[in-house]
Amino acid sequence: MTRVKLGMLIAVLGLCLTVAGAYFLTARNAVSAPSLTDVPTTSSANVLAGPRIVFRNSVLGQDYSKIALVALADPGGPRAVLPLSCERVYSAVKAGVCVTAERGVTPSYGLAVLNAELQPIRSSRLVGLPSRARMSADGTLVATTTFVTGHSYAQTSFSTETIIRGGGVEPRNLETFTTTLPNGQVLKAANRNYWGVTFAADNDTFYVTVASGATTWLARGSIQRGTMTALRTDAECPSLSPDGSKVAYKKRLGNRKAGVWRLAVLDLATNTETLVAESASVDDQVEWLDDDHLLYTRPRLGSEATISDIWSVPANGVGTPTVLITHASSPAVVRP
Repeated sequence: MTRVKLGMLIAVLGLCLTVAGAYFLTARNAVSAPSLTDVPTTSSANVLAGPRIVFRNSVLGQDYSKIALVALADPGGPRAVLPLSCERVYSAVKAGVCVTAERGVTPSYGLAVLNAELQPIRSSRLVGLPSRARMSADGTLVATTTFVTGHSYAQTSFSTETIIRGGGVEPRNLETFTTTLPNGQVLKAANRNYWGVTFAADNDTFYVTVASGATTWLARGSIQRGTMTALRTDAECPSLSPDGSKVAYKKRLGNRKAGVWRLAVLDLATNTETLVAESASVDDQVEWLDDDHLLYTRPRLGSEATISDIWSVPANGVGTPTVLITHASSPAVVRP
């Protein structure tokens, strides 16, 4: 390599590092900026004593991205904010899970398992860019989805890794399970992907998205048997209702435009699907507020794009979407 070419290479690398440094400083300053919204706070002991909603705080400032919780009876009231920052958070009565991030030129991600007080007790490394995290109702099972190539479900080509941990067995990658399609054939395509696990109360049955190419299916699986059966197409990021009778998910309908989804609810007994009364596109794995209402995250637009809110809508297709918790995302409803 000539001295001229070497000099040009050094100059380019220097410019890249300068731009990257400016970007991280800008992002950090944006998050550190004081919020214009005065959100009241309280102690965690007050909230942990009863039914609650655990979520990721999105009030700009020093508490941005930290675990927060509010009383289920007063979701718009004072919130408790804990020290741990998360990309996503989920909680059960006796445990919780937090996807952590170490920022830098090469970010790294981890999975922190939390105790009943939402304090970290152990952690492990995650491979890829985290997308989804769920826990069983008793806190013994955890499922994570990461992008190992690509970075968005809106892309036509991406690869995910979905792993179920806990239950006294070694972590299991869903790609090792046998998936049967509605036509009876076993899915063996090299481009198959799995994401968005939700657990049933028996700690064996789960629901998940299965995909191959441009087709997605809602599938029901068994951890013990290592099998999955596809139930219907055009369903992503399922969430099972507390009574186990319904599954909510996002779907594209006839509109194949990338990144546009509608929320729907499937009655498992009747196989009846209902679109809920939320016309906005929602890219989230929803949570159930109760057996009749959904919770989901909607980011704000424009200059407030770093802020999101938790919305609620009836699951029966009527009613009006409303904001339940401002400056929040990644909700989990906990009823001791």
